[in-house]
Amino acid sequence: MMKSWHLLNQQIEIWRQKYKRQYNLLKIGEKQPKRFHRLWQQKSPKNYKRPRKIKLFDSVVMLFLAIVLLTGVVGYRFYNQPQLTVGKISPITIKAPKSDRFEDIRTTIAKRKEVQTGIVPILKQNEETTAEINLKLSQYLTQIDKLRALMEPFPFADTQLLSLGTQQYLRSCSQEGLDLILEPPITIDDSSDSPALKKYPNFNLKTQKAIAEWDAYRQQTTDEDFQTFLAELEIARYRYSQGQKRLKQKPIGNFNQEEITTLLSLSDRLWTVTKNTLISASERILTQGIAPGMPTELLEKAVNLQLGEELPISVSQWGNNLLLSVLSPNLQEDRQATLNIAEKAAQAIEPITVSIEKGAIIVEEGEIISQADFVLLDGFGLSRRGINWVGLQASVVIVTLAIAIFVLCQRQAYVTLRHRDYLLLCLLTLSAPLLNIFQVSYPNLPALGLLVSSFYTPPLAVCHLSLVTGLIFFSNPAISWIYLLAGSAGGLLAAAIAGRLRSREAISKLGVIVGLTQGGIYFIAKLIVSSSAITIWSAVLPDAIIYGLWGVAWSIVALGISPYLERLFDLITPIRLAELSNPNLPLLKRLATEAPGTFQHTMFVASLAEAAARALKCNVELVRAGTLYHDIGKMHDPLGFIENQMGNPNKHDAIDDPWISAEIIKKHVSEGLVIAKKYGLPKAIRDFIPEHQGTLLIAYFYHQAQEKSQNNRNLAVLEADFRYVGPTPQSKEAGIMMLADGCEAAMRSLKDATPEQALATVKKIFKARWKDRQLVDSGLRYEELPIIAEVFISVWQQFNHKRIAYPKDSK
Repeated sequence: MMKSWHLLNQQIEIWRQKYKRQYNLLKIGEKQPKRFHRLWQQKSPKNYKRPRKIKLFDSVVMLFLAIVLLTGVVGYRFYNQPQLTVGKISPITIKAPKSDRFEDIRTTIAKRKEVQTGIVPILKQNEETTAEINLKLSQYLTQIDKLRALMEPFPFADTQLLSLGTQQYLRSCSQEGLDLILEPPITIDDSSDSPALKKYPNFNLKTQKAIAEWDAYRQQTTDEDFQTFLAELEIARYRYSQGQKRLKQKPIGNFNQEEITTLLSLSDRLWTVTKNTLISASERILTQGIAPGMPTELLEKAVNLQLGEELPISVSQWGNNLLLSVLSPNLQEDRQATLNIAEKAAQAIEPITVSIEKGAIIVEEGEIISQADFVLLDGFGLSRRGINWVGLQASVVIVTLAIAIFVLCQRQAYVTLRHRDYLLLCLLTLSAPLLNIFQVSYPNLPALGLLVSSFYTPPLAVCHLSLVTGLIFFSNPAISWIYLLAGSAGGLLAAAIAGRLRSREAISKLGVIVGLTQGGIYFIAKLIVSSSAITIWSAVLPDAIIYGLWGVAWSIVALGISPYLERLFDLITPIRLAELSNPNLPLLKRLATEAPGTFQHTMFVASLAEAAARALKCNVELVRAGTLYHDIGKMHDPLGFIENQMGNPNKHDAIDDPWISAEIIKKHVSEGLVIAKKYGLPKAIRDFIPEHQGTLLIAYFYHQAQEKSQNNRNLAVLEADFRYVGPTPQSKEAGIMMLADGCEAAMRSLKDATPEQALATVKKIFKARWKDRQLVDSGLRYEELPIIAEVFISVWQQFNHKRIAYPKDSK
């Protein structure tokens, strides 16, 4: 009886202490704290785990909804599909119920498209190209004019006395050759009929002719005139030698020196004729136009035809070569005129109709249904349209298989997805076949690749995009394979890279690359199937450019809606994490102002955790962002935490109640969650707030309570009152952050310690956390703890490096 009475008094004392502490909290302006018993902790919303059966039920419901939604879109073509269609065998003989005429829309469209594709492009002269060709020809002729002017005058004597050929020979021959002409040795050869050959049989014909004309000229002129002629000859030879030097220094085009020399030997009259002939021929050819891809043989034939026999024989070949070297295609497609002609030609095609008389046989039993037969059957409502259940069943199988492959890829990539993530992926998947249903020619695969890669991981995005491409093809087998191939190439590139980028600017640059890739693949594919070079440049290239621009456009769409999807589905991306890590954000600026000590503590913890995460190849961006916000709850009562007291009296000394102090300390977790939700932080960041403390014991106030209970046996000290609510870290990133947070204060106090002493301290803290089972759900292995410890010591040494002692001022 006495024992029961004693226990009753002890319980009443415990209730009295609880009431007193709550009353004291209200007096100092605090909200009434929530007291959690260990049993309630286990059933609290934060630790409460839903029964496995409920989780399985939710998963089955999600799977069922995904299959229904995707099948509904992917199998759209099976809802009203004719059973008697083109290529099928008619089971019965079908006759026309009445006389009628129906338009064959499909054949009409095909015919019009065929006409449009086969239109010969309208060409127009490119004035700029024509001017460049004329300028190039003019430059060649001007260079020759300058050389001729340098060698003038020519002829330098009367051509009636000395022929043009002899004058050219006299100015171009060597000095030895000239000496032989001026004073030739005479050798008589009576066997020759030519007077010159009889006197000079050892010389060639040119030399003999020059000597003969020279002798005749000398006999017909006075000595004074002859001396004047010799002076003019010397000047002509000097000018000619200077021109030859200039020609060697600056050759004219790819022509050899012999050809140019021939041009220089022409008389002014012949040279003028040559120039005018070349210019006129070039103008006539350019006026008629040179089309792109024109064979060289045809151009050579046109040049020969235009030049004819108007050029001197000695330079006719050079003239042909000159024009062939400067002439190039000067015609280009007049895109607008071509489109107008194609449109008119297409509209000129009358709608193709199929008519039949009443009672006439449309198709006989066992006959293969043609396009014309199907038009009649469908027109009369005899094509047996309805739901193709076999097709829908195939759609269910295809969709289920695609989901199974995706889940397998997800597990292989170790990506954890929530129900909302599956919902988003389902909606993104639906968008592609939906656009196809609404006949949007340009698939949104680049946008899907960018979004899924940014929200989740590149491997998962590549898997998702491949499956979506397959679903698009299944939903519409008639889709152009070139469009699908090019879109898939752009989407796969985006999926493989976007998740690795860390800024929206980099994403925008990737969008340009995606567009170029998409347009390039389209152009190459069209190039393979196109047979006409004119079609390539007139139709394929513009279409490839448009398709590439659509790739850029889809990237812009993805970049624009990404922030909204991140908020709506509570997603974290590397870009969003980088933005949240900006210290100029209002919440972090508020933390630095209201709790400066906590802010400095946060920065050091972030350095430790980030380095450890990098060493273990964890999500460094997530660790950095989560660490920056893990202690924002301390803003509710900054002076309740020693790092913010700045040498002022400790608030907890005045309270002198370990239970109340423990509640104040624990409250920074609950208040942190409230603040995080108020500022819209994603759940992945909010999880760092409770998990960084886990269910740790607030040892200082726990031991203080034990000391008080020794003096007052009526005080019952429950360990649960001094433990955080939890949960313990649920990821490696949160586990690393817990270790960094626990080591920060201890490592700051190690000013003059050696690295070995610091390492021993860190390992002691790690051992305590491991023994307390705080890391049991984090995924961290015991073998990884030494690696983290070494990283922490390395960062600590960087912060605690020695400085040079400056000499003191003697004054």
